[in-house]
Amino acid sequence: MPNSTFVQFDSRDTEKNNKLWEHIHNELKKEFGLVAYKSWLIRLKILGFKSNGELNLALPTEFLKDWVVGHYKKKIEKLCKEHFDNVKKIKIVVNNNSDFISLDSIQNLESFTTESSSPLDPRFTFKKFVVGKSNEFAFAAAKRVSENNLVSFNPLFLFGGVGLGKTHLMHAIAWDIKEKDPKRKVVYLSAEKFMYEFVKSLRYRDTMAFKEKFRSVDVLMIDDIQFIAGKESTQEEFFHTFNSLVGQSKQIIISGDRAPSDLDGLEERLRSRLSFGLVGEIHKADYELRLSILHTKIEAKKDIVVDEEIIKFLAKKISSNVRELEGALRRLVAHSELVNRPINIDVAKQLLHDLLKANDKKVSVEDIQKKVAEYFNIRFNDMISVRRSRIVARPRQVAMYLSKTYTPKSLPEIGRMFGGRDHTTVMHAIKKIQELCKADPSFAEHIKVLKKTLEL
Repeated sequence: MPNSTFVQFDSRDTEKNNKLWEHIHNELKKEFGLVAYKSWLIRLKILGFKSNGELNLALPTEFLKDWVVGHYKKKIEKLCKEHFDNVKKIKIVVNNNSDFISLDSIQNLESFTTESSSPLDPRFTFKKFVVGKSNEFAFAAAKRVSENNLVSFNPLFLFGGVGLGKTHLMHAIAWDIKEKDPKRKVVYLSAEKFMYEFVKSLRYRDTMAFKEKFRSVDVLMIDDIQFIAGKESTQEEFFHTFNSLVGQSKQIIISGDRAPSDLDGLEERLRSRLSFGLVGEIHKADYELRLSILHTKIEAKKDIVVDEEIIKFLAKKISSNVRELEGALRRLVAHSELVNRPINIDVAKQLLHDLLKANDKKVSVEDIQKKVAEYFNIRFNDMISVRRSRIVARPRQVAMYLSKTYTPKSLPEIGRMFGGRDHTTVMHAIKKIQELCKADPSFAEHIKVLKKTLEL
């Protein structure tokens, strides 16, 4: 039997289904008791209705899913058949997202997704973006672009470190534009996917179709533009696509991990055009913003209670980026639910020892790159450039070695932050620096000095 798609509903149907689902939850609470309900059933959500009569339900972990299927599925299925029209069976799956996709979101997501556009995350909206001093300018710029059909600045370039909210703002812009004007053709994709689409068009000798696809949009959004550094053919095509859209007064929105002027590996003409519009930087979140983000996440999940002492502890200790902060909160909440016990400070320290250790160092890959570049008197851009001369290559290897020592980043992640290099290049760099430290005492002293600098 072919896979069925989720059935789309209008707002009245969705409201009705949500009320019926709430009633089913009340029935489950009466049937199995409050303790069992809170332990196993409270996080059961509707994922979607399928045209073949199958109702998909979701739980956040495999453990919860297996337990519910083994102990409660028959009763849940009976209640669903009684309350929902045309439901013949249920299927319980795992959905790891911190917030489950609603029925409305499923409908919108399916209607939005096109052949060329990547799917959007329904959680990433302006409403769910927490604003503080570190991101208020970028947020305001993103809102302005989404609210105005006329191009006020082109392109909008958002940049900042990993996990600070660039992708969230990109998705939020797309959702907002589509909500205000569904007819506008919005395409969002990563620079990597843009390159893949271009290479595919070359392979099948269909570049004209590629050009027509991307030059006929109303809004083009490219995430992680640094990925195409060093990819000359892709840059050439993107340059012409960029010029074509600007010439038609179509909006372009770009994100990257650093400012356009610091994107080594991009052609000068392309860097110049990326700098031409409005450039908005997203800085690291300060303590107040981190605290606000945690409160917002907890308030959104009405069935979750977290002690204020724990919230302040997380906001103080997890300072590297918002993604890690939210991940730490999810880890604590999941543990509390699975063992059915509240979390205290000691338990939090034990569960988050890896994140706490990494954040205690308060050093990022970018910090290391800047310190090493300054120490060896080279340009910061040399850290991500394609230059291979020893005067540049050795400091770059040192920075890779220190990045692995002082950050929790994986080898592929470190490689990407050094101009999109392969993880094997990082492995070679680490091994080389270790060998030099053993063989050359003076070189070892240089590394020692750099470590002390980073630890201050």
